[in-house]
Amino acid sequence: MQTRKVDAATVRTLLAAAVAAPSIHNTQPWRFGLDPDTGVIQVRLDRARRLPKADPRLRAQHLSVGAAVLNLRVAAEHLGWDPLVRLCPVPQDPDLLATVRLTRPAEDARLPLRDLYEEVARRHTSRMPFTGRPVPDPIAYEMACSARAEGAHLEVPDIIGTRRLLRLTQAAEDRNCADPARLDEERSWVTVPGNDAPYGIPVTALGARDASGRMPVRDFTGGRPVPRLPALRFERHAQVALLWTAYDWREDWLRAGQALERVLLTATRHGVRTSVLHQAMEWPDLRAAMAGAKRRCGPQVLIRFGYGTDGGRTPRACAAPAPAAEPGPGAPGLPGGS
Repeated sequence: MQTRKVDAATVRTLLAAAVAAPSIHNTQPWRFGLDPDTGVIQVRLDRARRLPKADPRLRAQHLSVGAAVLNLRVAAEHLGWDPLVRLCPVPQDPDLLATVRLTRPAEDARLPLRDLYEEVARRHTSRMPFTGRPVPDPIAYEMACSARAEGAHLEVPDIIGTRRLLRLTQAAEDRNCADPARLDEERSWVTVPGNDAPYGIPVTALGARDASGRMPVRDFTGGRPVPRLPALRFERHAQVALLWTAYDWREDWLRAGQALERVLLTATRHGVRTSVLHQAMEWPDLRAAMAGAKRRCGPQVLIRFGYGTDGGRTPRACAAPAPAAEPGPGAPGLPGGS
């Protein structure tokens, strides 16, 4: 039985961690509700911040919300709770993506995420060049184990496989740059100095373009004349990892989002910088090609990782919890773990 109350300080800590999660174009497509009597947190999808061109199926938004759920779990364990998560708990309410129930852990309970709490605030996307010094295999293996613990897979390809994945990503970037509607959508999420919007990507966080043209860095500006860093030479031999799931349903997207954030926090803990290359996932044929000959069912995201400078900070909206919504007809009672 739960004996501790979820007080205001606990809620602030949990939500501060949740909103620090990465999200596509920093759209932060999540909303939260809390039932203080039961300690159940509802995590909902915010369709007002969708990307109709880049993410028509809302797959990337589900990944983003999944990352926020992982951060909630990390903060809960840090505070001494045992968070029990249920994904897509109410079929009649498709925007309710997860519930997180805060319970008191058993005396012998293992809370493996609590040690990642300090990394939540330290993790930032780095769109800058890396040094080219390879990340040691034991760290890459630990990153892969982090993905596996969340029900996903992380594969680090060889040089030939890396070049293939980067070529597909570049092909997607070329398509994006040739599509006026997609360019307009990307540009709408870039903020210039003086704009205090809590969403989107500041120009100062965009990073540099690759002077050699080898690294398919997303050009959010679409040629718009805004101040940004000059082109720089990126690492000659990039290290990337493909995150994928055995299936490709909404629950798998949420698991992939949790796996993504756990991988990123694990990398941050070892001083490894990361960025997400998502372009190829936005085109069905290129996403299918990312699977390769192994016919992985659900390629979800490509992660670039290495050593280098820290990434620029992006803004976050203040997350104040709304009262939890009443369950609809036929909705289950309090969720259990999964």
